Amino acid sequence: MIKETSLTDGVVLRPVTEQDAEALAQAYVRNRDHLRRWEPRRPADFFTAAGQAERLKDLAEQTAQGRVLPWVLADGDLVVGRLTLNNIVRGPSLSARVGYWLDAGYTGRGLATTAVLAVCRIADEDLRLHRLAAGTLLDNEASQAVLTRAGFEPYGIAPRYLEIDGRWQDHRMFQRLLNERPAF
Repeated sequence: MIKETSLTDGVVLRPVTEQDAEALAQAYVRNRDHLRRWEPRRPADFFTAAGQAERLKDLAEQTAQGRVLPWVLADGDLVVGRLTLNNIVRGPSLSARVGYWLDAGYTGRGLATTAVLAVCRIADEDLRLHRLAAGTLLDNEASQAVLTRAGFEPYGIAPRYLEIDGRWQDHRMFQRLLNERPAF
């Protein structure tokens, strides 16, 4: 069972629950302009508690299947970020993709780096994964700095990798090898 992890300044990294729907909706509304440049375009219901509840239900199913592990960064009852291990793959790959965002009012404190490092430890020690990967827009220097401080290395460019802010955009790809244990 993945537990809550204290980060800094009273902010914790904890598994997301279906009870987080309202707080997540508020966080996305509060950060709508801040995240627009870095995220896909969202339908109107994404910014509602009902829309988040539906999304969390889907995440709970994927979590039960071992395909995803989603967390929130929380400052008391306030959700101030998200971090997710997506596309968890077992077998010879033992890998996952890392995605995250942080509330505009909480940037510049080292929270994203601390959270990514905590998830790297969980991925290595608890999930026994070998490799984590992440991608950033080419000009997202802040996110690239987070990944670099967390031990990720760039390994290439993926042309038109994701549709972000309404258009297919190139991404700089990063990876962190967590260990050299055998897969089986």
